[in-house]
Amino acid sequence: MAKNILHMVTPLAHMSPFDINMAIDAGYDAAVPYTRVSLDEITGLVQDAMFSRSPRDALRTGVFIGGKDALLALDMLDAAGKAFLKPFEISIFADPGGSFTTAAAMIAVVEKTLREKKGRELRGASVLVFGATGVVGTASGVIAALQGASVSFVGRDGTERARAHAAEVNRRFGVDIAVADGSTGEKRAAILAAAEVVLCAAKAGVKLLDVAQIANASKLLVAADVNAVPPLGIEGLDLHANGAPIGALGALGVGALAIGNIKYRTESGLFKQMTESKVPLRLDFRQAFDLARALA
Repeated sequence: MAKNILHMVTPLAHMSPFDINMAIDAGYDAAVPYTRVSLDEITGLVQDAMFSRSPRDALRTGVFIGGKDALLALDMLDAAGKAFLKPFEISIFADPGGSFTTAAAMIAVVEKTLREKKGRELRGASVLVFGATGVVGTASGVIAALQGASVSFVGRDGTERARAHAAEVNRRFGVDIAVADGSTGEKRAAILAAAEVVLCAAKAGVKLLDVAQIANASKLLVAADVNAVPPLGIEGLDLHANGAPIGALGALGVGALAIGNIKYRTESGLFKQMTESKVPLRLDFRQAFDLARALA
């Protein structure tokens, strides 16, 4: 029987060791990295992998797309899909920087917390995304918006960069993400006053919100942070918190390790789906969210 081989593509200098380990532990016999890959090289690489095996064994070949740019990864995924020729189709999976599975896990846990502990749905909730121009922030904002939440990308350096990013995201996904100014403590406090859900997805070691800001957010229902490196994005939020009280006004916190547990199982599960599927799969943040929801 043909071996399960995963070709792992990234525009960066290195493929993530995390993703390599995950893929092999999930059932791939070999995971081969390709680094510094440009968008225009995807078609050739995919077809080279695809045509090397008979149609009977095509599904034992997979392509994984990494990197640190959510939109570029999706462009690469599209290019890979367009390179297919029946009956040689293979499975493809984009998860740049682990962002799609992390974002899926965060929204799944937040959604469950809202429903089970607040009697609310994500649909219609006012959501602020900090770290919105990064890979996890982008994906989490899009997932929440597609679920019917009212999402705003917070610009910590003003609104110009966040506005340009939101415009591109809205164009691509048909959503209506707004922009909020979080460039000062006073402005962050002002936008928090109307927020029901806060998603913190900034780079590791950056504190976004302090105890006082959370304490004064009177409408806040759930605050989630994917950062596990001190200082945390939300001061005072326990890494293991999974719907635990934060502040004195009834808000609930979701910590990085509670999110990470679902993220790990989601990424592993998607790799397993690729190795076991009888049809070619195309996986991105949408399929990641479907699985994360089932696991949360």
